[in-house]
Amino acid sequence: MKSLVRATIGILLVCGILMYTAHAMDTTTGKSGKNILTVYNWGEYIDPALLKKFEKETGIHVIYETFDSNEAMMTKIEQGGTNYDIAVPSEYAIEQMKERHLLKKIDHSKIPNLKNIDADFLNLDFDKKNEYSIPYFWGTVGIVYNTKLLKGYDFNSWNDLWDPSLKGKIILVDSAREVMGVGLNSMGKSLNSTDSDELNAATQKLIKMAPNVKAVIGDEVTQLMINGDAEAALTWSGQAADMMYENEDLTYSVPEEGSNLWFDNMVIPKTAKNIDGAHQFINFMLDPKVAAQNADYVGYSTPNKAALKLLDPEVVDDERYYPSKEIRSKLHVYKNLGKEKIGEYNELFLKFKMSIR
Repeated sequence: MKSLVRATIGILLVCGILMYTAHAMDTTTGKSGKNILTVYNWGEYIDPALLKKFEKETGIHVIYETFDSNEAMMTKIEQGGTNYDIAVPSEYAIEQMKERHLLKKIDHSKIPNLKNIDADFLNLDFDKKNEYSIPYFWGTVGIVYNTKLLKGYDFNSWNDLWDPSLKGKIILVDSAREVMGVGLNSMGKSLNSTDSDELNAATQKLIKMAPNVKAVIGDEVTQLMINGDAEAALTWSGQAADMMYENEDLTYSVPEEGSNLWFDNMVIPKTAKNIDGAHQFINFMLDPKVAAQNADYVGYSTPNKAALKLLDPEVVDDERYYPSKEIRSKLHVYKNLGKEKIGEYNELFLKFKMSIR
């Protein structure tokens, strides 16, 4: 009898341990519940102090995971292995996610702080009426360069990158749309071109620029530019802001031919389990004080008009970060070009990279 009791107690203990372990795994591997919120975002794209503030105000524990590309993010959400409650994709990715039924609709009645978003950033083509997405940050693609190492350069034109005197001095981001966009913009063509002849012509022109390319890399570009180990780089405005904050010899330019105007928005993936918590988080991030603190930390431009009043006027008035409507009229948002055409972009980008010695 004692053996049976001991066996029964042993079984109960094992079950208890397994239940506890399962609960612990829920809080550490992206599983969600009403007191847990799993956020999937780009790396270093939020002030960590705000996550703690949200937890304190709501009692909801935040699990924060990061991705390094829209494609990687979409693949993981589509696979459904992790119950993400919030994700932060770019505009073209939102279009794709809608098409693939990867998003839940957002209940605007639960987001009163939506009133703080500038109307210019709402109801855009990639998500009319903002049924599935809420603005987070926005910015441009341009050229950051060292004025001490490159005296006399202003990079007012994309074609300046082809100057023979820049041999081995330019860094490019490892992204097909951005680099192919340089070639297209330099020829006065659309960033969303689907014309194979135009794409091939852009590639051939980029290959002529190859001798000037020092490297095609990712986030490492930030430290290289800060340290003065590179003269110029193709980058995003917020990343350029981080560099300029650390090195006063750096400045940023959006060439006159135009460039990419991008938007990152908060969405609720189909994997979400804590729907109410997701709405609370979105509304929290749209609070003016929160949005201003986040913009100051991250360095990118906020679409929150109420938050702008709380930011340093020198930053808000700087057209490198907050370009005027006139400048924005020359900027273009990436469109979802479809799997086949994106494959063509990637193939041509690879051809260009292989030409770099």
